[in-house]
Amino acid sequence: MFNDKINNIHFIGIGGIGMSGMAELLFRDGYSISGTDLTENDRTEHLRKIGINISIGHSEKNIENSNLVVYSSAVKDDNVEIIAAKKVNIPVIKRAEMLSEIVSIKKTSIGIAGTHGKTTTCSMVGNILHHSKKDPTMIIGGIVKNFETNNVSGDGDIIVVEADEYDKSFLSLKPTIAVINNIEEEHLDCYSNISELKKSFEIFINNIPFYGFVLINADDSNIESIIPNIKRPMIKFSLNGKGDYNAENISFNKNRTSFDLFYHGEKISFIELSVPGYHNVYNALSSIAICRELNIPIQTIAKSFLQFKGVRRRFDIKYNKSDKIYIDDYAHHPTEVEVTIDAAKKGWPDKRIISIFQPHLFSRTKIFFKKFARALENSDKIILLDIYGARENKIKGVTSELIFRELKNHCYDSKILTTKNSIKESLKKIYTGNELIITMGAGNLHTESDNIISVIENE
Repeated sequence: MFNDKINNIHFIGIGGIGMSGMAELLFRDGYSISGTDLTENDRTEHLRKIGINISIGHSEKNIENSNLVVYSSAVKDDNVEIIAAKKVNIPVIKRAEMLSEIVSIKKTSIGIAGTHGKTTTCSMVGNILHHSKKDPTMIIGGIVKNFETNNVSGDGDIIVVEADEYDKSFLSLKPTIAVINNIEEEHLDCYSNISELKKSFEIFINNIPFYGFVLINADDSNIESIIPNIKRPMIKFSLNGKGDYNAENISFNKNRTSFDLFYHGEKISFIELSVPGYHNVYNALSSIAICRELNIPIQTIAKSFLQFKGVRRRFDIKYNKSDKIYIDDYAHHPTEVEVTIDAAKKGWPDKRIISIFQPHLFSRTKIFFKKFARALENSDKIILLDIYGARENKIKGVTSELIFRELKNHCYDSKILTTKNSIKESLKKIYTGNELIITMGAGNLHTESDNIISVIENE
């Protein structure tokens, strides 16, 4: 991939899901990989187990013998390892630039973009391509259960990647095929307003080569507003009859979804999914459209959906015994919280919902606390955790209490708890054995799964 002088690649922030996937893919392709992060997590443990040198904590010694340093968007320019590398003229690049180099080696590249649904759509597309014997390469922001990894190095001529809008990093990519599932206010620490965000998506789309094309959600108003400025061929998908590909007669049963697939007004298949919710119908439609445009038969696509096991932390059923159910989800935006709860209520309409929510980022909570409250109101009982700050410093006056007070102000009289005690103790107070439990957040809440399961089993 690179010239002979680039053998030893060092990753700063290697514990991130995107960075870890890229590092593992390059390691399996024969490169010597090292990496650092501030804390240990399941990704750093995994990489260490397969033979990658991982250091916890940053030090200039960590970049010794490196030919290239790659850093994530969450890492600041004043990082000691970045400074040390520049002093000795080691090339330093962002993750997005490295991803762009990897993408360019394949004849066909698919970049999945949008505020929501990137990981699941990538996983669906990758699974269809794998099932179709296309032997794709994949770099995905989640652990795909069919492969038990977030990266696959294939010998085929197709690569599938997430095109992340955070820090405008997706503008480094020029895929031959792009998907825009939706555009919504997010990452407003990087964008001044929704107009700037939409402009970045517009630039991303028009970066596609003239022989490529983009698939867009025809039901999304923000996408609709930029259509006049798109200069590349478009294929539309919709749940409201506005697309080239349309889903009709949608039904839900537990974690299963089914619908009739129409192409230009003609029914071409009946589709069954092993994941719930209207949002996953959109994800499936875009996946179907991509793969049909790559000449994969619809029968093969439909069959692959039956074998799709989903993605860890995306409506991930952690416990399902004796009618007791616990689901874990990565939802960290109000819309994601809303659709996760809605999918549970539609799949299990007789179940009451306990939502355990850990807000992610102080800046996001400050902007969206009212919307988080609206989304959580669809629960029957709520446990709010402290904010998981991740890359951010605390903001004065911004805590989970903002969401708590907003819920109270709207006369939400079901049980709301904040975790002054442990999650386990808080859950014991409100769990009766009949509720469906959902944990949501992009922080470390998922590490509490054993404690939550112990409450369920001891009820």
